[in-house]
Amino acid sequence: MPAPPPLLNGPPGLEYLSQVYEIKNSFGQRIYFAAEDSHFCSRNCCGPSRPFTLRITDNLGQEVITVERPLRCSSCCCPCCLQEIEIQAPPGVPIGYVTQTWYPYLKKFTIQNQKGEDVLKMSGPCIMCSCCGGDVDFEITSLDEQIVVGRISKHWTGILREAFTDADNFGIYFPRNLDVKMKAVLIGACFLIVSLLLLILVTDGFSRSILK
Repeated sequence: MPAPPPLLNGPPGLEYLSQVYEIKNSFGQRIYFAAEDSHFCSRNCCGPSRPFTLRITDNLGQEVITVERPLRCSSCCCPCCLQEIEIQAPPGVPIGYVTQTWYPYLKKFTIQNQKGEDVLKMSGPCIMCSCCGGDVDFEITSLDEQIVVGRISKHWTGILREAFTDADNFGIYFPRNLDVKMKAVLIGACFLIVSLLLLILVTDGFSRSILK
């Protein structure tokens, strides 16, 4: 695999020990490369709840999107510390947010623009697991949740791959005419879902995800 971009807060040569992802279009062409910048202690101790900075670069290695995620609780029973991320494009300039809305059984989120105004809703299943087969879908809807405008899906990859590897495939589907900033925010939302679905990883592991 090609070498990931250098880590900004780590020694050179250890890029492969970070969480790395490929982002591809519907034709299978890689359009972005993403590397998670997080401490190995937080990956081991905090697992899916860990804080991280995700740096998304183009094929020339230029960082185009940054996703900032603080430490948050992963339990829906604790409404005081719910999931949230900030998406920046270019880095340092917020263009949107994904915030979790408390709900006792389902994973529900609100997609916001750069002003913090609600734009879309996103809802996931009660049990976020594909171990029994089938995709795990998060529907993206209008604010009143009456119109489905897209979805983010974790695709079922087969029993062996699901059981013995941490490599997953995710797909993002949205209208072509959706505002480009909101498309970038949905990419960030996908990585939030990735973090919620993945098990705690060992320090020398990495995952690749294909986002379409």
